[in-house]
Amino acid sequence: METSGSSGIYDIYKSKKVLITGHTGFKGSWLTLWLKELGARVFGYALDPPTNPSLFELLDLEKEIDHEIGDVRDLEQLKKCIQRVKPDIIFHLAAQSLVGKSYEEPLETIHVNTFGTVNLLEAVRQVGLGVAIVLITSDKCYENKEWVFGYRETDTLGGHDPYSASKAATEVLISSWRNSFFNPDAIKEHGVRVASARAGNVIGGGDWSKNRIVPDCIRDLQNHTFISVRNPYSTRPWQHVLEPLSGYLQLGAKLLGSSSEDAAFFCEAFNFGPHVTNNKNVKELVEEIIESWGSGSWKWISPDKANYESGLLNLSIDKAYHKLGWLPKWNFSDTIARTVEWYQTVESHQKFLHESTMIRDFTIKQIRAHQAARSISPQTLLAQEPTSNFLTKQFYEK
Repeated sequence: METSGSSGIYDIYKSKKVLITGHTGFKGSWLTLWLKELGARVFGYALDPPTNPSLFELLDLEKEIDHEIGDVRDLEQLKKCIQRVKPDIIFHLAAQSLVGKSYEEPLETIHVNTFGTVNLLEAVRQVGLGVAIVLITSDKCYENKEWVFGYRETDTLGGHDPYSASKAATEVLISSWRNSFFNPDAIKEHGVRVASARAGNVIGGGDWSKNRIVPDCIRDLQNHTFISVRNPYSTRPWQHVLEPLSGYLQLGAKLLGSSSEDAAFFCEAFNFGPHVTNNKNVKELVEEIIESWGSGSWKWISPDKANYESGLLNLSIDKAYHKLGWLPKWNFSDTIARTVEWYQTVESHQKFLHESTMIRDFTIKQIRAHQAARSISPQTLLAQEPTSNFLTKQFYEK
């Protein structure tokens, strides 16, 4: 099975019309640039960039795509956008993506994440367009039982905090619209192919969000202050932003390139996470960032008792491997090194950011490095981690 993620997998995107909602955000900017590199005709629908600095602005992407400012909660504007663009595929990334903010603005979080997604599906239904759709939710859509096993796509959905609840509800709504209006067994009739993607904790260069561990670390390191850590022993499936994006692209390629009968095989939910060796606690993450940065220190501060935070979260990516041929490529050290390298490169060229293509060129360099890398095979991983819950040894002995 091909798992290298070579550029051949993505050749289908050349000249395709791709609509990205949330293209001005952190992940959306990386995906926009990657698709431009693949030769796609990219259209974006989103609010203004959510941070300052903004990766979208640093990469100067507005000049290269059809860029529309709009709110996914506005059904009529969204419908007009889809009618105008007539995309071959839609990647839906627009969302309120911060757990902390969901406590401050719970209703907005629920509304953006649920109604925003349903509006997209409903706009496609009302326009009557045959299109592939990859809807991005979150690994936090699962009912967290604090167990060591990776959550599978068939596990119970749930959410303690408003953000997690919104993502679980979104997955339920996606399933409902797919079953009611875009049944995979009737793709020949409606032409719509719907899949959802649940990614683990995403890190990488260009994220300047507040109250996210990596951007907070970078800000403290740049200011030569202590990194404040609230929950040092909370474990997460850390992965570089290019890992799940490669999964979204492979899933989209399967939806686009398959016959109506075969496409039904991919109209489901998929997890995209790292190898289990990347499941590290926050303390390990921070110390790896400090080592890669070359200096710095951290201190443990009292967490906000009012806000719940899960202690353990892992994803099973068996399904993405067996059905899509997808595997992550970078181990934990690589992930941190690539992330720190990006921020240090930006910092060293701070005076010239808006006068040079250096950041764009360097970002493309990281994309190409990821495309060229080979995935670690399950057999190699099992040899390294014999007790891994990623893929069972018994499966390969059959």
